[in-house]
Amino acid sequence: MPLATPCQYAAMLDAAADRGYAYAAVNVTSSETLNAALRGFELANADGIVQITVGAAEYLSGTGAKDALLGARALAHYAHVVAEASPVLVALHTDHCPPAHVDDWLRPLLAESRRRVARNAAPLFHSHMFDGSALPLAENLRIAADLLAVCAELDVVLEVESGVVGGEEDGIAGPDKAHPDLYTTPEDLLQVAGALGVGERGRYLLAAAFGNVHGTHAPGNVVLRPEILRDGQRALATAYPGARFQYVFHGSSGSSAQELADAVSFGVVKVNVDTDNQYAFTRAIAGHVLDHWEGVLRIDGGLGDKRSFDPRAWGRAGEAAMAERVRRACEQLGSAGRSLASSAAVIDGAGRALADPS
Repeated sequence: MPLATPCQYAAMLDAAADRGYAYAAVNVTSSETLNAALRGFELANADGIVQITVGAAEYLSGTGAKDALLGARALAHYAHVVAEASPVLVALHTDHCPPAHVDDWLRPLLAESRRRVARNAAPLFHSHMFDGSALPLAENLRIAADLLAVCAELDVVLEVESGVVGGEEDGIAGPDKAHPDLYTTPEDLLQVAGALGVGERGRYLLAAAFGNVHGTHAPGNVVLRPEILRDGQRALATAYPGARFQYVFHGSSGSSAQELADAVSFGVVKVNVDTDNQYAFTRAIAGHVLDHWEGVLRIDGGLGDKRSFDPRAWGRAGEAAMAERVRRACEQLGSAGRSLASSAAVIDGAGRALADPS
């Protein structure tokens, strides 16, 4: 089926929030990893999210171009086509756009969506992240509020970040594990609600920092405090009765099952999954090369074995391994077996799923 419509994406997010599960948001860097993500969602019978960073988009544009805008457009158009064979709902998202690339990447992508919507087509992407975490919170939210107004006109969701995620993502490094900015406060979260509203000004997802760190780390090196998310929900409900944040969990690799479950129980509906997928993909390729080295390498004037060095051979191995890792992520997050596309779910005009597909 085609990619999820904006209404279906809204229904996905609401279903996850209402029923206590989250979607795997899989970072991709190529058509191969995109196909792996789609295959993983299908194996799990789970709806899901595919996302790219500025750096990934630049990589996708080709070694000569190094044009992130071109790469993002190319990936999105490709995804709109290949997702037609997917039996589950898939949404497209751009991840971690820093302030330096708002004008040369994020706004042009929104302009492309505006042109598409004007001719009754779907937006190019379902959601975009503005990562203003390096800015003072007031400046971060000022830019986010302006972007939210544009997104709302197009039925596009905005993702914002309060606090800072540690580690390194796409060449952007966060603070060390002891830095106080790794932990968002309830006061910070109320400032987000004050600047962006609680849904009446447009839909947004909130990446609130609770000790998250990108990448993989030895046990005990990262101290997560999911209760920060709970405290933020309580503060919001007191200030805005009936309101509830829909959170995003960045830096989930290496998290325990209990940490994931706690975060989801406190309102996380989207969990970014990147490092573990990268390793699964590359480890399978390395295994293929090691197992078939005599065919992969032309040694001492030999011819090798085309069946071994054909990129489709090692590519299929990487794709299958990554797809399996995506499937496992969907199982861990509770979205497996709950696709709105393969159920009898009814979606109302506001995009809310009325029937539980589980």
